[in-house]
Amino acid sequence: MTDVLIVGSGPTGLTLACELALGGAAVRVLDARSGPHRESRGKGLNADSLEVLARLGAAEEPAAVGIRGVVLRKYFDGDHVNDTPTTGDGILIGQWQVEEALRRRLAGLGVPVEYEARVTEIAQDGAGVTARLEDGRSIRAGYAAGCDGGQSSVRKILGIPFEGRTEETETMVLGDVRVPGLSRAYWHQWFTSAGGGILLCPMPGTDSFQLQASPELGESGEPLPPSLESFQRLFDRHARVPGIRLADPTWLSVWRVNIRMAARMREGRVFLAGDAAHVHPIAGGLGMNTGIQDAAALGRTLLSALADPGTRGALDAYEAERLPAAAHVLADTSERYERVLAAVREPGRGTEAGMD
Repeated sequence: MTDVLIVGSGPTGLTLACELALGGAAVRVLDARSGPHRESRGKGLNADSLEVLARLGAAEEPAAVGIRGVVLRKYFDGDHVNDTPTTGDGILIGQWQVEEALRRRLAGLGVPVEYEARVTEIAQDGAGVTARLEDGRSIRAGYAAGCDGGQSSVRKILGIPFEGRTEETETMVLGDVRVPGLSRAYWHQWFTSAGGGILLCPMPGTDSFQLQASPELGESGEPLPPSLESFQRLFDRHARVPGIRLADPTWLSVWRVNIRMAARMREGRVFLAGDAAHVHPIAGGLGMNTGIQDAAALGRTLLSALADPGTRGALDAYEAERLPAAAHVLADTSERYERVLAAVREPGRGTEAGMD
C-alpha cells in the first residue's frame, strides 16, 4: 500500500514527495492537470527554501539559473528616477523552473507525477485513506496530503472552512511576455502620478519577462481580461517608451487580494499544505516559500508517524508548527502589501518596500 498520497505537483507537493521518498516512504503524486506548466508565477526562492532544496538534492539547477541581487529600476511618469539593488540571500527564478528541478529529483527517486488524475472523493478509516478519482479508479494510502492550491479540491472535499476575505475585483493582471529591445539587466517598475503602473521582470534562463500591471478598465469601469493587446496599451500608457512591442505571451492571468487560511490543516489522516491551507498578498514573495516550508514540516511529521505508528501526538506536530506560521505570514504579507501601495505613490520607490 502507498504510505502517502499527495494531491498536487506544485512546489509544495513536489517538495513533500521528495522529503518522503528520501525517507523511505512509498509515495504517489497525483495532479489534475494534463502536464507540467512553464509559467513564472511565484518567482523567488529565499534562503530557507534554498536550504530545503539543497538537503533534498534539488538546489543545483535553480542555483545555477537563478539571479541574485536584482536591480529595481524605478520610473515615475515615464522618467527614470533611480535604481535600487535588492539585498538578501534569495534568488530570482521562475516557479516552473523550481518545479522542474524538484520533478527531476523525484523521478530519480523512482516517483513519477501522475497527470490527469483528479480526486473527487476521500474516505478514511482507522487504517488509512481511500481516494476515488474522476476516472473511476481508487487509491489506498496510509495518509494523504492536499497540496493542490488555493482552489484545493481536497480542502473542499474535507469540508474545512477557508476563512478570510477575497476582493471581488481583480487588482492586477499578469503574464509572461517577450519584450525585444528592453534591457534585461533590470526589473523595470513604472508608476504614474495618476495611479497605476506596470512592472517587467526579466526571468532568468528565458528570453521572457514577467509582467505585472494594474488592469486596463473597460467602458463600464470593469477590469478587462488580460491579453497581449491590453498589455501593450498598458505599457504605452505607463512606460511611454516608443518602439517597444510586447510579443509572444505564454501565460495570462489575473490576481486579486485574497487573504484566507484553513480553519485547520489536518482532518484525521489527511493534511493540507501550501496554498491549499493559506493564501495571502504577494508582497515579499512568500507564497512558494511558505509552501516549501510547510512541506518540509509535514514530511518530518509523516516520516515520524510512519516510523512509529504508535507514537501519540506525532500527527499533531505539523499543525501545531505550521498553523501559527501561516497566521503570521498572512498578517506579515498584508502589512507588506499596504507598504507597497503607499510607496509606489512616491517617485523612486517600488516593490522593495515590501521586501524589508
